[in-house]
Amino acid sequence: MSCTNIILCGVGGQGTILASKLIANAAMACGMPVKTAETIGMAQRGGSVFSHVRIGDGAASPLIGHGRADLILAFEPAEAVRQLAYLKPGGTVVVSNTPIIPASALVGGPAYDVEAVMSYLRDTVANLVVVDAAAAARELGSSKCLNVVLLGAAARSGSLGLSTNDIAQAIHRLVPERFQELNARALAYAV
Repeated sequence: MSCTNIILCGVGGQGTILASKLIANAAMACGMPVKTAETIGMAQRGGSVFSHVRIGDGAASPLIGHGRADLILAFEPAEAVRQLAYLKPGGTVVVSNTPIIPASALVGGPAYDVEAVMSYLRDTVANLVVVDAAAAARELGSSKCLNVVLLGAAARSGSLGLSTNDIAQAIHRLVPERFQELNARALAYAV
């Protein structure tokens, strides 16, 4: 019995929870069992948000143990680093390169050095896919669909265990019609 283990992480308001629901919906539509767990307590304050998604027969619980994640889908670079303990050897990280500066850094706390964070990820993760979120937002005309851009990149990397078509069908089922065209373009966005 095998299972695909996926960690999604970001900051409140980035669409992390919707992305986990799209993955779960797509997997269920393909006839695969799914277990999910979310931590969203700080989402309204711009704090850390993360989800565990387990797809397949081998999932006895929704939580993924350290060193067991096949994929980390990170909407923010520092959040990717926070979740690295979950990544299994040879696992994949798909990460946005655009930081969300924490309020503490804005009011005299420790500085956020995104280049140091990205360098650490490049040195630490063998299978790293970096998404230029600013370029995607410019080309697509919105930053609100970064979650779907990352899902498309993960599906094309082969680490999601679902195809872009599977995700497209889940978008059709779960996303309001007025956002369908934007999300279709986001899913097809080439990283």
